[in-house]
Amino acid sequence: MRWETLTTNEVAALDRDIPVVLNVAAIEQHGPHLPLETDAVIGDHFLQALEAKLGDRVLILPQVKVCCSEHHMDFPGTLSVRHETFLAYVGDILESVVRHGFRNIVLFNSHGGNQAIGQVLLETFGTKHRDCRIAFLTWWRLAAKELGAIRESAFAGINHACEFETSLMLLGAPKSVRTALVSGMNYVGTHDWANADMILPARGALFRSMHEMSGGTGVVGDPSLATREKGEQITAAVVEQLAHVVETIRQR
Repeated sequence: MRWETLTTNEVAALDRDIPVVLNVAAIEQHGPHLPLETDAVIGDHFLQALEAKLGDRVLILPQVKVCCSEHHMDFPGTLSVRHETFLAYVGDILESVVRHGFRNIVLFNSHGGNQAIGQVLLETFGTKHRDCRIAFLTWWRLAAKELGAIRESAFAGINHACEFETSLMLLGAPKSVRTALVSGMNYVGTHDWANADMILPARGALFRSMHEMSGGTGVVGDPSLATREKGEQITAAVVEQLAHVVETIRQR
């Protein structure tokens, strides 16, 4: 069920234990072959599949599309908000949800730049609302084990506008992929302790802009290995794990 399609009376009649899911995404550059809305399309793609799987056992909030993308601002078209803005705005949305009596909340993230502030929101909101259950999930971390068996690229091949994101867009929004502009492997490495990809995290953190990481291309990883079939495998893996979280978070 989608929150915004219901009437006020229909919301009033809902079981307050129903899990409520909010996708936080991004509008930012994804190289020459993917649109700015890629993270938002991918986030909603997963939630459409979740809705098809769980039906009225999940309630999905309106997506927050523009989030924290300052590290992409070297590229035209990127939109971003400050971490403080994200914390206040998304926090206020969740406060509204709680004031209506809902107590099981899943923040579902589809953009790497939201992870740090998402953890802060999890801790601050959870501390304030001890009677609630709130989880913060990033799709590639949620299903890292399963996704590791799907990838074909070597280390760093799944990062940004990469094998996985391009595969998901070939499945969820194929007409938006500029297939003639898909490139091969691209990754500008740094110290051994700071090199990472989506499911193989680094031992430490080193700030670098996306312009620096991508050598100015906006692409980090290997989109040439992307396929629609791989997008289907990724979707199945992520939605299975997401559904598990949604189904179990309401259990006391």
